Amino acid sequence: MHKSRYTSSQIKQIVNATGEIVNDNSINILLTDSRRISNPSGGLFFALSGRRNGHEFIAEAYNAGVRDFILKQQPEGYFPEANLLVVEDVLMALQKLAAYHRSQFNLPVIGITGSNGKTIVKEWLYQLLSADKTIVRNPKSYNSQIGVPLSVWQINDRNDLGIFEAGVSTTGEMIRLEAIIKPEIGILTHIGSAHDEGFNDREEKISEKLKLFANCRLLIHNYEQLLDYQEEIKTPERFIWSRFFNQADLYVFSETTIEKNYYLRAIYKGEEIECLIPFRDEASIENAIVCWATMLAMDYSPVTADERIERLAPVSMRLELKNGINDCSVIDDTYNSDIQSLEIALNFLNQQNQYQKKTLILSDIYQSGLQQDVLYKQVADLVKARQVDKFIGVGEALVAHQQYFDIPEKYFFTDTITLIKQLNNLGFRRETILLKGSRNFEFERISRVLVQKAHETVMEINLNALLNNLNFYRSKLKPGVKVMAMVKAFSYGSGTYELANMLQYNKVDYLAVAYADEAVALRQAGITLPLVVLNTEVSAFEKLTEFKLQPVLYSFGLFEEFVKYVQDSNIFNYPIHLKIDTGMHRLGFEDYEIETLCDMLEDNPYVRIQSVFSHLSASDAAQHDEFTQKQINTFETAFKQIEEVLGYTVIKHICNTSGIIRWPGAQYDMVRVGIGLYGIDAAVPASDASLQPIGSLKTSISQIKKIAAGDTIGYNRNGTLSKDGRIATVRIGYADGYLRAFGNGVGTMLVKGVVVPTVGNVSMDMCMIDVSEVPDVKEGDEVIVFNEKQRIEELAAQIGTIPYEILTNVSQRVKRVYFYE
Repeated sequence: MHKSRYTSSQIKQIVNATGEIVNDNSINILLTDSRRISNPSGGLFFALSGRRNGHEFIAEAYNAGVRDFILKQQPEGYFPEANLLVVEDVLMALQKLAAYHRSQFNLPVIGITGSNGKTIVKEWLYQLLSADKTIVRNPKSYNSQIGVPLSVWQINDRNDLGIFEAGVSTTGEMIRLEAIIKPEIGILTHIGSAHDEGFNDREEKISEKLKLFANCRLLIHNYEQLLDYQEEIKTPERFIWSRFFNQADLYVFSETTIEKNYYLRAIYKGEEIECLIPFRDEASIENAIVCWATMLAMDYSPVTADERIERLAPVSMRLELKNGINDCSVIDDTYNSDIQSLEIALNFLNQQNQYQKKTLILSDIYQSGLQQDVLYKQVADLVKARQVDKFIGVGEALVAHQQYFDIPEKYFFTDTITLIKQLNNLGFRRETILLKGSRNFEFERISRVLVQKAHETVMEINLNALLNNLNFYRSKLKPGVKVMAMVKAFSYGSGTYELANMLQYNKVDYLAVAYADEAVALRQAGITLPLVVLNTEVSAFEKLTEFKLQPVLYSFGLFEEFVKYVQDSNIFNYPIHLKIDTGMHRLGFEDYEIETLCDMLEDNPYVRIQSVFSHLSASDAAQHDEFTQKQINTFETAFKQIEEVLGYTVIKHICNTSGIIRWPGAQYDMVRVGIGLYGIDAAVPASDASLQPIGSLKTSISQIKKIAAGDTIGYNRNGTLSKDGRIATVRIGYADGYLRAFGNGVGTMLVKGVVVPTVGNVSMDMCMIDVSEVPDVKEGDEVIVFNEKQRIEELAAQIGTIPYEILTNVSQRVKRVYFYE
């Protein structure tokens, strides 16, 4: 048996499963998502139960060609060719299989954990050590209970070092990850507040993380972090680093900034050594010291460690989705080039439906641990399985193996410069382009050509946070309750198809917009979900039927007009939604109108009622709970009357974002998630990390001026400083959505982590801030208008408005960049 392949019967024995082996297949791929199947014949599908029940997707995986399954119970349906292996705990079976696979290899493994810096340290160690080692590591930040076994499964005979990070969110998790990773060397990175909410206190969290090192030979850590945990450290050897304790193995006694670098001097084995770090921020400095300590602990010479650390490159763990030239979308994932991260990026490419054509620009892949023939055959198979339409290969290895790529449109170039010279001849237009390159190919040069230029004020949207928030609300729902996601008003200022694609891919049931034009744009961008138009207009009826949009009808006049339209168009059973006014008094049929509405619905062949709904006007406010309950009661009376007349059941929904949390008894058949998707919910305290803000509005400093006390600043001379200081002009104004109300010290921004006030009036395209107390501030520095630290709720409070207004006011001229890990 090759160590990377197992038969169905062997896996049955390893995970202690029951079930009949129909065909003893060869397994080499572990699958946990039915949407991401590239090699079904060699795949083993684990029907994991979490926020979604994996058993619901067995038929989908079977139809895609998968024939081996690990399940908790026998599924409904007919799967004659499948090996259906039943276990008590599917996740534990996945972990048990990965642990067994790990046990087949006698290679040294580095295990990394901590609150912050795990992924950066892992990637930097890969950069530092890959000249000498063939390394296997987690793709991206696959460090969870599922991610770690999938990562360890990658180990093959050619690897001579493993580097795996492990993350935990509560007690009892690390012991399971330790059994899979089995590290020889342990590294503890910075301990911060991340995942504090999963533990009783910080001490419990640290104790849980230390379990990764239970069987390590060597532990590398900061001296100060573990002063109170000496009894819990069982490793025979320790390598300690410190910036304060002069008896540490690596004692950093001097730190100096040299231009864009950071110069360290330290004592190691009684000798003075030095290290130049090509970064200046504190997090990078600490992560680099961890890497420095690790290299020394692994017996690299101080000279070699210094030379390699000086060449460290930034690590980008996020894919960036940007607007490109010629109506293209560009997914920028340069500097992450390995077979595992390529698969992740191609999955993200496949989520994008705004353009039919999919393009991949890929460089040679280094340090894969595979022979080139095997590697590029795998790459070609993956590209074909993901249905890439245009393939552009860059590098001598890809040129040499271009025969493997069976793609309708393909081009090969020996280097990046040659490609750039030919870019204009490759006809990029209305396509989604994925850039995936090894660092020395400098694909950022291609990105600069392909990405649409825009001014430096940017709104960054974290798609992982959007998914987290969706799953948070799903976790609050009763079984079978559907989700309608609100994407009206440019998705509350956050984007259109970019968010809709993510929501569609993650299987929400409906999307809702305000007006038909918004829905048409989504249809044209490839969205196939049912689209509900909340504010239906008579002038848009033709668009409704042309693009299969579902209108909300809320008045007798609108109802009669629409029925007449579909009747004249010879359309029957057109799906519509009825809105009931239970007290909001905005739109909808009132309680006294329901009987008349029922008369109009009876025996009406032209429309089919999809849902009946209402809107809670104060679901987040405890002082209005009596009124909210009255709304719910009125709604129940109305939909029961309607269903009785119709003779069939309809979807009922009344809960908006806050209603999901505060009124679980009113979830009915569906809920509508609005601003909660974007990380804001009055029913969830800002201190609760369950919801994550998805947007960060960033700008930059265009100029800094020294200002004397009393000098006036800005229009109408409204701004002054009380003492001599400095002001910075930043590239955002009321035309970008930063309202004039924020001027004259009302609003604040973040510069280098320091909260600074505005000075003077906000102009159309810029405003001024007081940076007198910000050290080392310079022109070009980043300025945060809002993010997870300076929250939108705080900005809303500053000017006496609501978060909705802050979000939706961000101008369309502000470039949106979408990140996905």
